[in-house]
Amino acid sequence: MAEFECRLKKYRLMEDLTQEQLAEMVGVRRETIMRLEKAQYNPSLKLAIDISRAVGASIEEIFIFD
Repeated sequence: MAEFECRLKKYRLMEDLTQEQLAEMVGVRRETIMRLEKAQYNPSLKLAIDISRAVGASIEEIFIFD
C-alpha cells in the first residue's frame, strides 16, 4: 500500500468545518475523517472526490501519495 500525507485538516479548517460537519457532508463517520487526517486510512476514490468537493481543493492538494 502506498504511503501518503494528508492535508485534509488544513483544508477543512480553511472552510471552517468540524470533523463532524465534514463527515456528515460526505456520508462517513467522524472517526473516518479523524483517521484520514492522521494518514491512517486510504480513502476510496469516491470518498476522495466527495471530500475534495466539500473543501474546495483538488484531490492532489489534499492527498499526497508516494
